[in-house]
Amino acid sequence: MRILFLSYWGLHDGLTTSTVFPHLRVLQNRADVQAVRLVTIERGPDAQADLSFAPGFEADKISFEPLRSRPGRNVILNKIEDFTRFPQELIRQVAEFKPDFILARGAPAGALAYLVWQKTKLPFYVESFEPHAAYMRESGVWRAYDPRYLFQRHWEKRQKQLAQGLMPVAENYRQQLISEGVPAQRIVTVPCSVDAQAFAFDAVAAQRVRQRLGYPATAVVGIYVGKFGDIYYDQEAFALFRAAADHFGPTFRLIVLTPNAEADVRRKLQAVGLGPEQAFVTKAPHAEVPDYLSAADFAFSPIRPAPCRLFCSAIKIGEYWASGLPVLVTPGVGDDSAIIEAERGGAVFDLMQPGSVLAALARLAALMHEPGYRARIHELAVRHRSLTRVQEAYDQLLP
Repeated sequence: MRILFLSYWGLHDGLTTSTVFPHLRVLQNRADVQAVRLVTIERGPDAQADLSFAPGFEADKISFEPLRSRPGRNVILNKIEDFTRFPQELIRQVAEFKPDFILARGAPAGALAYLVWQKTKLPFYVESFEPHAAYMRESGVWRAYDPRYLFQRHWEKRQKQLAQGLMPVAENYRQQLISEGVPAQRIVTVPCSVDAQAFAFDAVAAQRVRQRLGYPATAVVGIYVGKFGDIYYDQEAFALFRAAADHFGPTFRLIVLTPNAEADVRRKLQAVGLGPEQAFVTKAPHAEVPDYLSAADFAFSPIRPAPCRLFCSAIKIGEYWASGLPVLVTPGVGDDSAIIEAERGGAVFDLMQPGSVLAALARLAALMHEPGYRARIHELAVRHRSLTRVQEAYDQLLP
């Protein structure tokens, strides 16, 4: 097989490192895969940069050819122009590379794969298939009249009709797709996978990070990895950090790993009374995240509730579990909120329910007092987020 693997994110995006590279490794290791071409979409400074593909694993079957967005234009016009220009560039790559099919990561990448299919009839598959248009509208990022929303909604409908296989990240969405008439044999659920061993708790790293941050061994440390705003809580997240500090008392410490502007995050932390002596903020490379997780005792996942969240799979939750961290999460997040409640992988809070945060923090504290809680929660990542799910899906769907 020759595969054109299309990612909607840039080469240096954390989602590429955490979700695309592990799948490329699976393809690299398959005897029936002859060659893979990774195609990313580069925006901002990387669109003009000389990019080098260095994934950190043997990748002799994998080549790299980015699509580069044009800088300095209105974001809506830029995105629309991308969806007229990029299909033509992909068609050129198809003629040159001669893949057997396109494997697109995410529904926006699937839209590009569909546009290539229109001209070439090249088969395509879409992994991490989610209702992206609905996500963006329910989050308030796109409006109902936004051309991006209207086009993406249409393209997702066509993907459901024409893709050779769909790999939604939540079983909830697989069932929804079946109810919409997509044949069940074309759908395999593949939650966002993690390397459970790479993220496993490391006591030496935990001690090293705490010492560097000046956090005592007796501190109760919470961690948040990710953005603020859009599909995540913003001001509400900082109020949640304050509630945790009040619950755990003077020993509470916080680690925030975020791409958001550090000064802005620190200002919001200071506004809720969490100064630099209690809260550490940085933008960490993905390779450093496991050590920071090891230094924590529990994790935050403040995803803003919305109907379509039932169909998502947050990579951060899998990484938290792999490190053995109980997760404080909102209701209705993919399959994960239900797993957390049923298998005691953390606690669910609902800001619409008075007293819910305090009750969730109490449950979290009780879990952290159980002997061996980290080893037990680590097994949730092994069962629910293993790369074995990716291998099985590829075996079932790919030709």
